[in-house]
Amino acid sequence: MNTSSTPTELPTVTRRKLNELFTRDEITQLTRRSDLRGGVAVLRVWAGIALCFAALAAFPNPLTFLMVVIVLGGRQLALAILSHEAAHRTLFRTPWLNDFIGDWLCARLIWNDVPRYRTHHLRHHTHTGTAADPDLSLTKNLPTTRRSLKKKFIRDLTGQTAVRRIGAQFLMDIGVFGYTVAAEVERLPRNGRRWTDYARSGMQNMWGFLLTNLLLAGVLTAAGALWTYWAWVAAYFTTFSLFIRIRSIAEHACLEDSADMFKNTRTTRAGWLARMTVAPIHVNYHLEHHVMASVPFYRLPLMHRLLRAKDAVPVPTGYGDVLRLAASRA
Repeated sequence: MNTSSTPTELPTVTRRKLNELFTRDEITQLTRRSDLRGGVAVLRVWAGIALCFAALAAFPNPLTFLMVVIVLGGRQLALAILSHEAAHRTLFRTPWLNDFIGDWLCARLIWNDVPRYRTHHLRHHTHTGTAADPDLSLTKNLPTTRRSLKKKFIRDLTGQTAVRRIGAQFLMDIGVFGYTVAAEVERLPRNGRRWTDYARSGMQNMWGFLLTNLLLAGVLTAAGALWTYWAWVAAYFTTFSLFIRIRSIAEHACLEDSADMFKNTRTTRAGWLARMTVAPIHVNYHLEHHVMASVPFYRLPLMHRLLRAKDAVPVPTGYGDVLRLAASRA
């Protein structure tokens, strides 16, 4: 499979609309990539993370800790989105930068990796909204009741979701489950493997996560602020889980079962608070991303404006509207 996700790989109904909506020059403009802009995006996310630790070290009190945990959850999601861009090879123009920086400065810190995620995620793009979509379990039970959605949010913010995610990630890394970022896992056949095989697989898959987090803790130790690392852990267990859920709901929940990307994917309006939490790195322009996944994140707003000028996409609703729809079942 061509990992650049070119328009020719899209379902026929989407490809037809794409050719009708954009000229060749517009497609060339939209798909142009930049090492500089990718590098600046990574540096900005890490600058935000550094400022969080600095603020907490300078003002060590419960209110600062709470605010930092909220912001760090958004920055952890931003790392996930940057690694998603790297999986599409749109974060950088230079291929090895996508694989190296996207993996080691983005994905590994949050217990993921670009190679496995790329394989999984491109299947999602190929089969979005169909029974073969590997991410279908993230939104298939929506809409739900307001009470049910509230309970999910409580599980996110109390760490219950993270504990389940970490347990599943551990079992995926040692080879008991197949790799996925969705809500359902598949148990792999044992095929004669012994505990040593599971241990070897675990070390191969987990050492990057352990190393990068040890390095982060080491930098904080050198700065005399190791204790602030607990804010990183707290965010990973709470706000990161909540922001992932809300982002997933906004992207594909409560939409038409169709192979047409214009009908099975949603773009959501994002204000400054959403951009800081659930919608970093222009991830809210998700319809545009699915229509042409070879477009770098920083050109998605332009793509949206071009589509709006041609009345090809609706005026996006906000995250509050989407959550009300997701909780609309009586």
